[in-house]
Amino acid sequence: MSPEAPRPDVDTLAAGQIDDTDTRLLSQVAAAFRSADPVPPNLVDRIQFGITLDALHAEIAELQRSDGLVGVRTQEATDGQTVTFTSPSLTTMVTITPGAADRVRVDGWVVPGEGVDVELRIVGTSLTTTADDNGRFVFDDVPRGLAQFVLRPPAGSPPVVTPSIEL
Repeated sequence: MSPEAPRPDVDTLAAGQIDDTDTRLLSQVAAAFRSADPVPPNLVDRIQFGITLDALHAEIAELQRSDGLVGVRTQEATDGQTVTFTSPSLTTMVTITPGAADRVRVDGWVVPGEGVDVELRIVGTSLTTTADDNGRFVFDDVPRGLAQFVLRPPAGSPPVVTPSIEL
């Protein structure tokens, strides 16, 4: 039986080049992560959606409360969500009601709300309306998916952007 060859120390291994064994092991680790915790299919859309030029010059609203699972890593939205966003200048509550298989109705209230322009950004497009005298607004027949609100108060106040949520 021959004596074992001396083993290189960690620093020597770390300083070496990546070889075929390293590549094979790293591929196996990547496959294990893909299997155990896959990247959500819409993660890139979420990131691009959340980073907008408007957000650089806007107030950012905080998600305050939700009775459903909003923004979690799932493909299914829960029924009858109510979400509240607050910022220094506005508070907005939205209720998301299921419609057809892949559609929802969004009823919202913004305070103070008279004359606030409301934009609902959804992947690929946006919808707009203006809140009535009571701050109420509605978006009917909206496709399910990632969404974000941009609220533009009258009188030159900065817009308010909400975090993205799943409808």
